[in-house]
Amino acid sequence: MSATPKTYHVKSFGCQMNVYDGERMAELMAAQGMTAAADADSADLVVLNTCHIREKATEKVYSDIGRLRKNARLADRANPMIAVAGCVAQAEGEEIAHRAKVDVVVGPQAYHNLPDLVRQASARGRAIDTDMPAIAKFGALPARRKTGPTAFLTVQEGCDKFCTYCVVPYTRGAEVSRPFDAIVDEAKALVDAGAREITLLGQNVNAWDDDAGTGLHGLIAALDRIEGLARIRYTTSHPNDMKEGLIRAHAEVEKLMPFLHLPVQAGNDRILKAMNRSHTRESYLRILERVRAARPDIALSGDFIVGFPGESEAEFRDTLSLVDAVGYAQCFSFKYSPRPGTPAAEMDGAVPEAVMDDRLQRLQAALNRDQAAFNAASVGKTCEVLIERAGKLPGQMLGKSPWLQSVHLMTDAAIGDLVSVQIESAGPNSLAGVAI
Repeated sequence: MSATPKTYHVKSFGCQMNVYDGERMAELMAAQGMTAAADADSADLVVLNTCHIREKATEKVYSDIGRLRKNARLADRANPMIAVAGCVAQAEGEEIAHRAKVDVVVGPQAYHNLPDLVRQASARGRAIDTDMPAIAKFGALPARRKTGPTAFLTVQEGCDKFCTYCVVPYTRGAEVSRPFDAIVDEAKALVDAGAREITLLGQNVNAWDDDAGTGLHGLIAALDRIEGLARIRYTTSHPNDMKEGLIRAHAEVEKLMPFLHLPVQAGNDRILKAMNRSHTRESYLRILERVRAARPDIALSGDFIVGFPGESEAEFRDTLSLVDAVGYAQCFSFKYSPRPGTPAAEMDGAVPEAVMDDRLQRLQAALNRDQAAFNAASVGKTCEVLIERAGKLPGQMLGKSPWLQSVHLMTDAAIGDLVSVQIESAGPNSLAGVAI
């Protein structure tokens, strides 16, 4: 048993959906009268909101737990109550509770029960909830209190695609869409609290739909009518759900920013089939053609995995040639790492680590080349920048371009302002400009 915590700290790992979930868990704790601590080492309750996608995710959680307890011992203070949340909690369940002797284990579909679990742990010891009720948590969460200029809004969760390398269908459950009215109401609340830009989130966000067949494009059109909302984004999309209405929205909805994250994972059809991706190299490229026809200035982003079981050098070169054909503005790339319980983890043909390292370096060199070229092409352009925070220099502010590039400028504009900026220089990861 532990003392009832009065302060909390939430540490989120991984994707934007985890950031959203972390914000919501913090709001739950605040609604219970708890105070946010400055850092994990000064908190009575530490929530580790975990991600299972990255390599050695489970081991990193155990490492964090050990570090928290060591720091408490060195500071001669009581161990904090530790709650493990998110996808690692869902995958490990009882195992992580017993092995790490944490107080609370709660899955990503059950975190609305976190206050009750904390009370149970305080009164009776360990509490675990890894149930997966479809969407029930959203109705139990408190009203949004976000005050920053940008905000995440989860509209869809889970996945029915069952890519052979991925644990999401097992840790987040089946695809489910939140109700239209609930999303619009939450968006309005975020705007009322100061948000100028909202990013719609989902494991397959473009699979969002409702009984009326509204589709993500219809939802975006509804958000476009919210007064005070200046920008709309969405991520992460699946090629299989990139429907014509959503592509048209990029041409028709002014608030929808010219940026599309559409993971492809590989450029070779045999590897794509082994991954159980529902697209081919050619069908993926045709989708991008249609998107660019609708919005010629769109910035494209994607995800890649190198070293999938059985991948040959020639098949990897197909990925490099796809990168050359697309010209991505941004990308994420990773070495394949097996996830227990996924079909790929049982496949033959493991690619040696040294070969994966070499392929990742070559892929990232090509992606970095294209990102630098995209940024360089921005020099001389004028665009609106949404100011998000102060920069490192006196009078310097940092914001995002419509194409999700970081832009530095000297200005007296406030956080949340949209500033017209002429881009004067470009680096590999950011731009610099002057307000006009």
